[in-house]
Amino acid sequence: MSALYAPTALVVPFENLRMSDVEVVGGKNASLGEMISQLPTGVRVPTGFATTAHAFREFLKFGGLGERIRQRLSGLDTEDVRALALAGAEIRAMVEAQPFPADLEQAIRDAYEVLAAGSPQASFAVRSSATAEDLPDASFAGQQETFLNVQGIDEVLHKMREVFASLYNDRAISYRVHKGFAHEHVALSAGVQRMVRSDIGSAGVMFTIDTESGFEEVVFITASYGLGETVVQGAVNPDEFYVHKPMLRAGKRAIIRRSLGSKLLQMQFSSAAEKAASGKLVKTIDVPTELRNRYALTDEDVEQLARYALVIEQHYGRPMDIEWGKDGLDGQLYILQARPETVKSQSAGKAEHRYKLKGRGAVLVEGRAIGQKIGTGPVRLVHHIREMDKVQAGDILVTDMTDPNWEPVMKKAAAIVTNRGGRTCHAAIIARELGIPAVVGCGDATSHLKDGMLVTVSCAEGDTGFVYDGLLETEVQEVARGAMPDVPVKIMMNVGNPQLAFDFCQLPNSGVGLARLEFIINNNIGVHPKAILDYPNVDADLKKAVESVARGHASPRAFYVDRVAEGVATIAAAFWPKPVIVRLSDFKSNEYRKLIGGSRYEPEEENPMLGFRGAARYISAEFGEAFAMECEALKRVRTAMGLTNVQVMVPFVRTLDQARRVTDLLASHGLRRGESPTGSADDALKVIMMCEIPSNAILAGEFLRYFDGFSIGSNDLTQLTLGLDRDSGLELLAADFDERDPAVKALIHQVIQACLSQGKYIGICGQGPSDHPDFAQWLMEEGISSISLNPDSVVATWHGLHRAAATTS
Repeated sequence: MSALYAPTALVVPFENLRMSDVEVVGGKNASLGEMISQLPTGVRVPTGFATTAHAFREFLKFGGLGERIRQRLSGLDTEDVRALALAGAEIRAMVEAQPFPADLEQAIRDAYEVLAAGSPQASFAVRSSATAEDLPDASFAGQQETFLNVQGIDEVLHKMREVFASLYNDRAISYRVHKGFAHEHVALSAGVQRMVRSDIGSAGVMFTIDTESGFEEVVFITASYGLGETVVQGAVNPDEFYVHKPMLRAGKRAIIRRSLGSKLLQMQFSSAAEKAASGKLVKTIDVPTELRNRYALTDEDVEQLARYALVIEQHYGRPMDIEWGKDGLDGQLYILQARPETVKSQSAGKAEHRYKLKGRGAVLVEGRAIGQKIGTGPVRLVHHIREMDKVQAGDILVTDMTDPNWEPVMKKAAAIVTNRGGRTCHAAIIARELGIPAVVGCGDATSHLKDGMLVTVSCAEGDTGFVYDGLLETEVQEVARGAMPDVPVKIMMNVGNPQLAFDFCQLPNSGVGLARLEFIINNNIGVHPKAILDYPNVDADLKKAVESVARGHASPRAFYVDRVAEGVATIAAAFWPKPVIVRLSDFKSNEYRKLIGGSRYEPEEENPMLGFRGAARYISAEFGEAFAMECEALKRVRTAMGLTNVQVMVPFVRTLDQARRVTDLLASHGLRRGESPTGSADDALKVIMMCEIPSNAILAGEFLRYFDGFSIGSNDLTQLTLGLDRDSGLELLAADFDERDPAVKALIHQVIQACLSQGKYIGICGQGPSDHPDFAQWLMEEGISSISLNPDSVVATWHGLHRAAATTS
């Protein structure tokens, strides 16, 4: 306990509180006091005061209230939802009817007078802070009440009694039993905090860790217009931002990923007349379309919030969950609450599992993935809390949104699906804590999913979660972490989906040997680059499609460059400072045709595998301006964003003339071999060539004049050496496709020797080593520098190579 107040104090100003006062005022209020008094002055935290645990116990003693509560809770079965609801309602009525002891009421009035400073218009938040709440091993996830826009001492006193009563909400009673907290050991502190006018600004939540993968080198921020309760409750789908901590500290452009939320609703203060008419302190209004299509924060605001997050994390020495608000009057950013992150940061050292679907079904709905697991079972539609008893163990709970009252039944569900909410909403927090998958913010799940349908809920495919028709088979593997045995070759990874990078980077690895731009363009952009460039001079349907995807960006062209840059930056940040080799887009014409507007621009080729692709496409007049957008994005990642671990790889270079022209073209776009944005040789740009055509192997030494090394593309090299079309689908030819064929190995041997003789990089990123352990062993024996594998084969191949190396040594 702090020495700044008496042991019998009933009310304490935030400024006099420290983290050592958790048992006195609860984690939330102690943390506010700690931040106000201990953080640098640049971090703004609104002030206030808190009642103490001693005050709460005095309140319970008054009139024998505590004994009546104890008797009512005695023998209660919290699994009986109806009995729990009845007991909770009776206890809350007792508490709300209880007057304050005279000395406590006077202490509250005195503290309020100082805080209000004579301003009758001053507005306050009255919040709970339980003495077992917001501790590192338990997230009470908003179980006690919060009241916003409370004005005047009489209203403050009334809401404080309601806050005290909320200690006996159904979900709070159930949660204490579930977590093993004795009811009588949990006291409540009521915090009264000066409000930030985020109701006419914006607000949200941020974590100093990625909430899904546990990756610790990012700050994850959500934002929406109005009071932050809509974000916490899951009433809106907010904007999302990821900020890379190392680049933020280095003063670089550190936002590596952003996602525009729908932000349909905004919670604002009710006017005095509205309060009188409805009795409600706040109201919810629709957000105008123009504002929905903009981000709720500027880049400067996002980075400033992230800097605050780093200061708070450093002070507390652990990952943090932080609520923030931007005042619409003064334009300043404020920290409203901070507490330890209680899910991913507690899982360190525990066995982890990776889930993978072994098949696919029809996608019924999709939304934001929470967690990385897969759940199956019958749909249980719940439209109102009164219907909670419908949910049985193993059901898929489907509803519009959840609030803390739903917690007793959420723990029964195999998965949760909601119409509304983002990755920091109540449903998401509870799902993570319970260790079950959830797909939130689907928009229309309650319309598309019918009661009793058998479905599979998959959160194992990146940021997007899918609900599939039917019960699909799932494969579960234990994830290996920690040190791996030494092998005489670098084991790298092939990564296509940036949304999985934060998870994959925690596997043993030496970097990324192949990062594919095609996934980013196909999934994060979806529109043909020439349609972007021709906007607005395109037909009406295409114009509408371009405008739809480019919402929130300065222009369609800016959208395209932003999306490519963010996709690459996400992978590069995940693996920083290890090398990440990014292959320039290697779509074939038939694949480009599948993008929106693609059929307007792409030729119909008989054999696209051997057609308009790779270097030939980049240096053509027809595709030159589109290629320039890719180069602009990569240059931004390396220079403005500081991710100099990014290296560039050029695919399908047929001739020496193409090699010369494409490297000259890259240089003209600011991607010149050997140039370093920092002046350090370690940050110099390396340009790698995909070695995947027999001509590349035959003239390997001459091609190396234009490149810093090769990455063998064994898929194309095999098909072109053996005269097989790997896309033909003919089973008759499938048996002949083998990277271990002597002719293919002869070319690979030639390429490896050419690179080793010149001291240049030589790796492989094709499928072969992932599929054939003996092929991986042969490559190691040949002296290859690196082998880039699919993530699911990294650990097994690594151990296999170690055993092989030990046998031959």
